[in-house]
Amino acid sequence: MPQAELIKDEAEIAQAKAGSDVHCYYCGTRNPVTAKTCSQCGADLTQATARASGQVLGAQQIGPAQPIECPSCGTPNAPDASKCVQCGASLVEPELAKPVSPTSSSAIPDPAKKSSIPLFAIIGGVVLLLLVAACIGFFVLFSRTTDVTGKVEAVSWKRNIRIEQLMPITDEDWRDEIPVGGVVGNCTEKERGAESHFTGETREVCGTPYTVDTGTGYGEVTQDCETEKIYEDIPVYDDYCNFTATVWQSVDGLTLTGNDLSPRWPEANLTSSSEREAGREESYEVVFDSDGKTYTYTTPDLGEFTQFQIGSRWVLNVNALDVVMSVEPLQGQ
Repeated sequence: MPQAELIKDEAEIAQAKAGSDVHCYYCGTRNPVTAKTCSQCGADLTQATARASGQVLGAQQIGPAQPIECPSCGTPNAPDASKCVQCGASLVEPELAKPVSPTSSSAIPDPAKKSSIPLFAIIGGVVLLLLVAACIGFFVLFSRTTDVTGKVEAVSWKRNIRIEQLMPITDEDWRDEIPVGGVVGNCTEKERGAESHFTGETREVCGTPYTVDTGTGYGEVTQDCETEKIYEDIPVYDDYCNFTATVWQSVDGLTLTGNDLSPRWPEANLTSSSEREAGREESYEVVFDSDGKTYTYTTPDLGEFTQFQIGSRWVLNVNALDVVMSVEPLQGQ
């Protein structure tokens, strides 16, 4: 953008607000919108074409204008130049600039202008590609499976009942987090957080001023602003207390194991109302032998487990880590 200066002359301001300039339909010469005949050829401007307007020209220029770089050959030009001193291309309306001949010296790229990629970016890219390749390789390797035939050599099971017991505890917490029935002791007021509150005040927040082409040869400086509310964080205080309470605590559960196909639960003889079951867990394991190599298969399904009769033969689907992914009975055994 050429050197930008705010105009103060009333006549120039009136001209800027008069409307977009027009191009003569006969010779194309640009004329003010108030003109009746073309200043170049004298043609009637009734059918003239209005110059485009409304284009954002960029941020408001408040310092010295920078040289204009020719869009065709890259040569720096004075801020107020209308044509390139090197190739003659238009600097006012780049879209109308004549193309530079491919044989001209300006078509040869300048090595000094070639962008360079930082070394750390190249190394980072290589490392990323290696990680992606490794992940793909692991996925392909571990998703590849083979089928082997195995004979059931041993079975085992484990069943556990989790137990909880009412037990007294001494602890500290926020007052509203203390268990129901807890006895509150000493409390101290502490900062627990903060809440955002509207102060009742507002402020105007404006963006960077920018210039809009009015189509008259002048640009209008515009700035977008909006009003926003002002908030502040106010600390929130609450009681932090020590307390005693009786709560359910996990204690040693009941576990039963076996090496047959008839799993049983341990007997949960709860002696008082201060004990209760907190859940049950079960797991089943099958060991297969395949030509001297051992494979282990686990399942939480009792119905599946009871099918693994000692000596029965199965087809094992095994991955690259020798993990049994699935099993099915060997047909015709």
